[in-house]
Amino acid sequence: MSELILNGPKGPINASIKIGGSKSISNRVLLIRALSQSQFKIDNLSNSDDTSTLLKLLVNGDQDIFDCHHAGTTYRFLTAYLSLQEGEQILTGSDRMKQRPIGPLVDALNSIGADIEYIENDGYPPLRIKSFKKQKSDNIKIKADLSSQFISALCMISPILKNGLKIEFEGELVSKPYLDMTLSIMSTFGVTSQFDNNSVTINSQSYKSQNYLVESDWSSASYHFTIASLLPGSEIRLNHFFKSSLQGDSAIVKMAEAFGVESTFEGSQLIIRSNIGHQSSFSYNYIKQPDLAQTLAVMGAAKNMNLQFNGLKTLRIKETDRINALQNELLKVEVSFQKSVDGQYEFEQLGKININSPKFETYQDHRMAMAFAPLSILGEIKIMNPTVVSKSYPDFWEHLEKMGFVIN
Repeated sequence: MSELILNGPKGPINASIKIGGSKSISNRVLLIRALSQSQFKIDNLSNSDDTSTLLKLLVNGDQDIFDCHHAGTTYRFLTAYLSLQEGEQILTGSDRMKQRPIGPLVDALNSIGADIEYIENDGYPPLRIKSFKKQKSDNIKIKADLSSQFISALCMISPILKNGLKIEFEGELVSKPYLDMTLSIMSTFGVTSQFDNNSVTINSQSYKSQNYLVESDWSSASYHFTIASLLPGSEIRLNHFFKSSLQGDSAIVKMAEAFGVESTFEGSQLIIRSNIGHQSSFSYNYIKQPDLAQTLAVMGAAKNMNLQFNGLKTLRIKETDRINALQNELLKVEVSFQKSVDGQYEFEQLGKININSPKFETYQDHRMAMAFAPLSILGEIKIMNPTVVSKSYPDFWEHLEKMGFVIN
């Protein structure tokens, strides 16, 4: 396992960075292009591993074995896509992917006419996917409290089904902004839907081909908010971001104000500026933006803020158990992160935050590496297996060097 030694700049920075396209948007547009069976142009496509994997598997669609590696979104979207294809395919992934549940999506697909079997453990990858049978139902129910990606996958194939589909939700819908994103992108390609709090209905119809510009990735941008918060007087400019964004993680703009970071827009450029002031405490429910939890945990810990987090249920089934990972790594800088009696997670400073060349494990999770990297502004740190960032933000370390971070 490789190790990266990181030392951050000690004074304000002024930089302009071009972050790649959103992988969430890119992956949805790629799947829609495949379903539409047309070859429209996609600009600013994500250069992440997840998107590269999906693109390669869709382009080489005549293979028998589809290996998604660590790419969870890719796996879920391909489960739905391959269920409509002729022949028989094996859909597999990494050892961690085989621990991530897929059962609710498989059950839903099989109930409408798909033919999907588990190869190893029921409810988990890998899968054997055979040709779709005659559509047996146009109304299904699915658990909505595990992953919105299950519902997004079903939504995107719904127009292709002869009778369309009504999807009813069971339980609290998590990560709702991602479902909103899916339906909005589908609308751009001419597909209409009816969405309320408990269901979404999509009739049989055709996707209309047109070129598409992908907005840059807000999840990746979030780490630069931490950098700005720890270097008062800094200004960081990020390109291809829109004030009216499809991405739920654009909520970082409002959230970061509590940490002393202000944002403005000039056309499609996002400008992040920091000042000295910040709140003493911050409380937030992450049910709609789970991918921001690690970013804000480290940002608040570094600024000795009192934090209360709710809505973290999906963090247990991400690339790693992110709650456990945060607990382990924050202790290395004297910060406790524990669940309280009323169910929310609270942070406690065990002492003054101590940056004594800590060695942060990344657990094969790109967001652990990027969330903890800004702590190098407070002192030298080590990041284990730093190449994991390629899953979503391959240029991350290069961009840090551009801003004055020293990497060995």
